[in-house]
Amino acid sequence: MSSDAPVGARPPAGKTFFGHPRALSTLFLTEMWERFSFYGMRAILVLYLTAAVADGGLGIGESTANAVYGTYNAMVYLMALPGGWVADRLIGARRSVLWGGVVIAAGHYVMAIPTGWSVFAGMTLIVLGTGLLKPNISTMVGDLYERDSPRRDAGFSIFYMGINLGAFIAPLITGFLGEKINWHLGFGAAAVGMTFGVLQYVAGRRNLGDAGARPADPLLGADRRRALTRAGIAVGVLLLALLVLLLAGWFTVDTVVNLLAVLTVLVTVGYFTRILTDREISDTERLRMRAYVWLFVFAAAFWLIYDQAGSVLNIFAADRTDRNVGGFTFPASWLQSVNPILIIIGAPLAAWLWLKLGHRVSTPTKFAVGLVLNGLSFVLMAAAARAAVGGDLVSPWWLVAVYAIQVAGELSLSPVGLSATTKLAPVKYASQMLGLWFLATAVGDAIGGQVARLAQSWSQSTYFLTFGLASVVLGLAAVMFTRQIRGLMAGIH
Repeated sequence: MSSDAPVGARPPAGKTFFGHPRALSTLFLTEMWERFSFYGMRAILVLYLTAAVADGGLGIGESTANAVYGTYNAMVYLMALPGGWVADRLIGARRSVLWGGVVIAAGHYVMAIPTGWSVFAGMTLIVLGTGLLKPNISTMVGDLYERDSPRRDAGFSIFYMGINLGAFIAPLITGFLGEKINWHLGFGAAAVGMTFGVLQYVAGRRNLGDAGARPADPLLGADRRRALTRAGIAVGVLLLALLVLLLAGWFTVDTVVNLLAVLTVLVTVGYFTRILTDREISDTERLRMRAYVWLFVFAAAFWLIYDQAGSVLNIFAADRTDRNVGGFTFPASWLQSVNPILIIIGAPLAAWLWLKLGHRVSTPTKFAVGLVLNGLSFVLMAAAARAAVGGDLVSPWWLVAVYAIQVAGELSLSPVGLSATTKLAPVKYASQMLGLWFLATAVGDAIGGQVARLAQSWSQSTYFLTFGLASVVLGLAAVMFTRQIRGLMAGIH
């Protein structure tokens, strides 16, 4: 292992998994079941929120439901920051993943309770659990490789295939149960999936060797007590703020959603400021973090568009597509499986391509390609929306084509971004940097949830065309700055 490998990374020798460390199989399957639960619930969430009360839904307006969906996604990824801190400073990545899985499963079981309050209570638990699991399981994948190994991107692409295997299966099951039988039964299926994930992780921990076994930078003695006290104060302030909103009569869905969106952006600015001004990181690490700021902005812009698949595009699928096949109207949420099945097909090809190209194509260039393709998908979606003007139902193949373009963009950006994060991370912020990477998704989703409100006031074709062209322009701008960003990466490709 080279000297610049992540702290504590000591992958076990022995059998391999598709030519990679055997431990990758345990992490692959754990993440597969976690994503089954997450995407299974996500596929029906907006449809449940907007469904009439008489149909078992909550009867929330589409504009608010889209904002709730975007903010929920943002909170899932925002909590990756404290989740990474807990792993780095308190209990290590391995135990963080275990306890995160347990809390996620509990949240889905709460959502399965057939009452209105259960959905928001369950979502809160899922947010907390995912914050513990999501960044730390990715950190453990990074621990299996040398920091600048060409095999690293390939390993993350295989891991990414596991994510999408769970995401493919989930909507087919939860969508049918939720839309055709009972919404809460669909949420219950997601709970069972996460339970499988926890059991598999416990059974396969012997494969992990030392990966994630210890905190990277543990807090001890008085420092530990001081940090826990501050965390307790922060939680207390948050609860007090919620109480004030409640007593003042301002505790509404829209108010909470808007405040959380602002909080996400403020946390991002504060966190980057903290890392860049930390005197304990080296000049080289600080230079690489400056490069990472650019990658972060590109990623946030990507997810702003991409994650509207579960909100604006999901509602389009329900209301404006012809889903009748042989007399059977398939659930709108089934179209949420198109994206992951295409990634399952494309991920091995992407893994082979990045391994074949090695360092000849830089990380910033891959990000630029992702942005351009993502923008073109919304340009195509504008044509689909125009074809649906007047109430006509359009072919679901429009959405299939949109998702296919987005998948090509995702495979250029997302697994590569995971790998780049572990390579550019200052040693002190190993797990927390994975939290920062997921914060890019949080920022994109938080802003995207607010942007999605415009889909109700603008014509849909104008909405899709505007944001599609904006993404294309940003991608072309990224190409122009590729050389400067590569210089800031200080030898990391």
